[in-house]
Amino acid sequence: MALMVSGITFGTANAQLAPLGAMYYHNQYLNNPAFAGIGKGLEVDLGYRQQWSTIPGSPKVQLLTGSYAMTPKAGLGLNVYNDQTGLFKRTRVMGSYAYHLPVSSKNDKLSFGLSLGFMDELVDQGLMDGDPNDPSTRNFNERQQYVDGDFGVAYTSGKLSLQAAMPNLRNNLGFSKDGERVVNEARFFAAASYRIRLSESEGMGLEPKVAFRGVKGMDNIFDVGANFTFVEDKIGLMAMYHSTKSTSFGFSAKLSKNFDLMGIYSSNTAALAGQTNGSFEVNLKLNLFGK
Repeated sequence: MALMVSGITFGTANAQLAPLGAMYYHNQYLNNPAFAGIGKGLEVDLGYRQQWSTIPGSPKVQLLTGSYAMTPKAGLGLNVYNDQTGLFKRTRVMGSYAYHLPVSSKNDKLSFGLSLGFMDELVDQGLMDGDPNDPSTRNFNERQQYVDGDFGVAYTSGKLSLQAAMPNLRNNLGFSKDGERVVNEARFFAAASYRIRLSESEGMGLEPKVAFRGVKGMDNIFDVGANFTFVEDKIGLMAMYHSTKSTSFGFSAKLSKNFDLMGIYSSNTAALAGQTNGSFEVNLKLNLFGK
């Protein structure tokens, strides 16, 4: 049981210190419900991340998000996140609603988003090398799913983007007594970016970005990087430096009018440097019904 608890804590810490890289540019709805339906039509994103592949029971993440522009001012979203570290599985399913308030005639928007859903955590007894009837494991798996939520706000224009989000409202707002004992949990996220058009004729652009992540019980984390696009914005190269002394590098490609592909490699944080390899993440985005 002690080993299981250690795995749960380690997996939770890792998820907060190394979030999915797609949230910075490729799929901002992943981390902020205010981006639900901010585009046109329906966007569906499938993602997978493998970390520390040289270690047995290493963390694996699968995600599915859907973002739909119901009207120019209203968007809906679905965020399904599943990760497994060793015996421990965590599934989070959130539905989102966002309101996009126009603030100028140039399509500038002030957006507000709220997500509500549930979290389910369990130990995979089929993978246990021991007594599957251990009462501690059974009691853990018999816990009920609990309701959780996220809130976000964003200002977007043709160039400037400002955003802030508060995830895990159940613990952040004190709805759960467990929140006082939780560490390594995301508390706050804020980011600012600015798009620079380098060449209209060749479709080249650069979007620098700075971000701040508040994590309970640990030092706050800063991210600094940029996304460079070229070939009529069909190809993108992304790089981010994190104050945990890790880096992320990404490549994106618009395969067709409806399909986008992205891959990201992230090195380990300073505390894990040299112990194992980093993580690789792949995302496929499908755009439907866009005008």
